[in-house]
Amino acid sequence: MSVIARSLAKSYDGVIAVDGIDLDVRSGSVFGFLGPNGAGKSTTIKLLTTLVPPTSGNIEILGINAVKHPLEVRKRIGVVLQQPSYEPNLSVEKSLEKYGMMWNVERKTRIDRTEELIDVFDLGEIRKRKNEDLSIGQRRRVQVAREFMHDMDLLFLDEPTVGLDPSARRRLLDFLKNKAKTGLTIFYTTHVLTEAEYLCDEIAVLNRGRILAVDTPEQLKNTFGQQKTIKIRLSERHHELADLVHGIPDCTIRFDTGTDIIIQSSKSELVLSQILQILIENNITVEDLSAMPTTLEEIFLKMVDTHASDS
Repeated sequence: MSVIARSLAKSYDGVIAVDGIDLDVRSGSVFGFLGPNGAGKSTTIKLLTTLVPPTSGNIEILGINAVKHPLEVRKRIGVVLQQPSYEPNLSVEKSLEKYGMMWNVERKTRIDRTEELIDVFDLGEIRKRKNEDLSIGQRRRVQVAREFMHDMDLLFLDEPTVGLDPSARRRLLDFLKNKAKTGLTIFYTTHVLTEAEYLCDEIAVLNRGRILAVDTPEQLKNTFGQQKTIKIRLSERHHELADLVHGIPDCTIRFDTGTDIIIQSSKSELVLSQILQILIENNITVEDLSAMPTTLEEIFLKMVDTHASDS
């Protein structure tokens, strides 16, 4: 395991940010850490990267007791936090080279890696520009690229795609996928569910400092996403339809417009047959019908809402 945490907790002036979590992150995997803003994701990363000490609990990073030997841990990890970090007066390429020098990367390797990262992160057109003259998204790309100037066994990324356009986001995700295949372990926090589903081998869902579930994206869907969403589009408005379908059990039905019906149910086939029967009996024409499995995002929102109402 690259990361092992037990009963990990952190409080600030009596306010609990992380509430006794357990974590196991397999080596060579991409581990997604999901949660809404304020859930405790960034605090957890600061704990695991030894930037702040825990209030209680144990942390082992790459086989090292992170509380007792933080400097040993820092030599073997990479960290990209949410906060912007850049050298205003340095150009993009000089910024990358300087970071390699800080990590004592030998000169030829620095040159080769600088060229590789400028290509991978699409920085060629801005390589000579100073960081202070870049857009927020461009600075973020440089900040993430810079971390790959040095060798590491474990990389922590705290919402690295914030400010990136869709093309840059996909390039980064594909780059991370390939890096994981070489054996790099990646601890990835985000609240963008499509990213987690595309990238992560395993996902932990966090809310209010507590872990609600840990599993593969597919298993989370199987466990928490038995519902399906059915969309029915009618050829014209039927004001009486709400009364006709009222009372059908085991489903929620809403009318997005006068002609669109959205149905969610864990017994979707049965519910759909009942509704179609009602439509046929009342000579109501269906223009389009589709059924979709529950997405990871819907599962996430459902879990967070359930946890909030139980608290």
